[in-house]
Parts: sequence; structure tokens; C-alpha cells
Amino acid sequence: MKRPVYHTIFFSICLIVTAMSISSFSEAPPARVLIFCKTAGFHHNSIPAGIKAIERLGMQNGFRCDTTTDSLQFNKRNLKKYSAVIFLNTTGNVLNEEQQKVFEQYIHSGKGFVGIHAASDTEFDWPWYNQLVGAYFSSHPKQQQALLQIKNQSFNGMAALPAQWSRWDEWYNFKDTHWDKVKVLITLDEKSIEGGTNGDFHPVSWYRDFDGGRSFYTAMGHTDETYVDNLFLKHLLGGIQYAIGK
Repeated sequence: MKRPVYHTIFFSICLIVTAMSISSFSEAPPARVLIFCKTAGFHHNSIPAGIKAIERLGMQNGFRCDTTTDSLQFNKRNLKKYSAVIFLNTTGNVLNEEQQKVFEQYIHSGKGFVGIHAASDTEFDWPWYNQLVGAYFSSHPKQQQALLQIKNQSFNGMAALPAQWSRWDEWYNFKDTHWDKVKVLITLDEKSIEGGTNGDFHPVSWYRDFDGGRSFYTAMGHTDETYVDNLFLKHLLGGIQYAIGK
């Protein structure tokens, strides 16, 4: 017996609606990151180049970016939108006590942190942040070419880097370090530069699981040129993907 036309149409519509419903459940929304670049000390002129580079990485790799210098954005309602917060060349005291508490709760809830360059020159009176970022900035010599040693090529983005990587940047010396608690990705060969003070073991990039969340830091990122360096961008992308949970 031939099925009535309206039955066929109704059945087809049901199939389409069901397929759309399944698709909406199976496709998770893209991750979103907050690029935070407030400065209360030295202001890096490379911040706009860094923002542009991260936004481009997001477009190419399926995550969305918002940018702010407004510490009022560090509230529970707003931060819950983000899988990770990126401190891009922040300096000085950029959050008040209430905002600090909110950010601690944010990380404790399983979210991620990425620190770039002067993120370690930030919040010196906040011990929890020192643990999160892994070390504090101490000093830096003049900008110069340095030889880096890749210590972990299995981490996201690290396989693309040469075992010995020569590049120009502003190289930080560190204090209040937590080398025993972080997993080091890259070290600096102090024999290749003038003005290093950390000795034979001088990490410049690392990551760690911390307080329920994830933290990645790279000391590179002072110059505009850094943010068009394909090797650095692969390194940074790997850290962002780790922080957002990929």
C-alpha cells in the first residue's frame, strides 16, 4: 500500500530535526580564552603584536579570544566563560584581593593559565601566584642571541622545535623559583649569553598541574619579532592547548 505523501514529508522532517539535534549535542562549542594585558609597571610595546598572534592562532586552531586590560573582568560570572586566561606581558600588581580570590577559585575549578614573558614580573606580593607562574622575574641582561635546549619534545608543539634552538629575545633571570614542582620544557645555555645568573640550570619554559588547574609559562615574548616566529608560535600554541585542556 502506498504511503500518503504527507506521511513521507512528516517522516523526512523528523529525520532532519533528529539529525540537527544529534549534531548540536555532539559538537561542543569552541574553547574561549581571555587575553589579559594590564600593566602597572613596565609596558611592553609588543603587546599588540602578541594579541594579534594569539588571535590568529585561535582562528587557525578552533579557540576564541577576548582581550582586556580591565581587572574588573576577574569576577565569577565572567571568568566561567573561559577555558584559560593568558597573562600577556602583565607587570606589577594588576588584581586586587577580591579579584585574586576569584582567580584562585577559577584555577581550582579546573581551568588554565598561560603566562608570557613579563607574567613573571607580576604580583610579587601574592605567594599563590608565584606558585602558579613557577618563578618571579629577577633581572635581565641586554637583548641578545641565546642557545636554548629542548628538554621535552613530547609536549604539545615541542616536536617542531630543534633540539638546540638559537634565537634572539630578552632573557630573564629568575628568583623564588619552583623548579622542583614544575616540568621544564626549555632551558637556556648561560654559556651562550652575557649576564645570566641562574647557572647551569636556567629554565625558560615549563608547565605544571596546579591547584586543580593547569599552568604554562614561557619567558620568551619581549619583541615584536617573537610573535611572527613560527617556531615560537608553535611553542605558544602547545602551551595554550595544554592550558585549555586539549
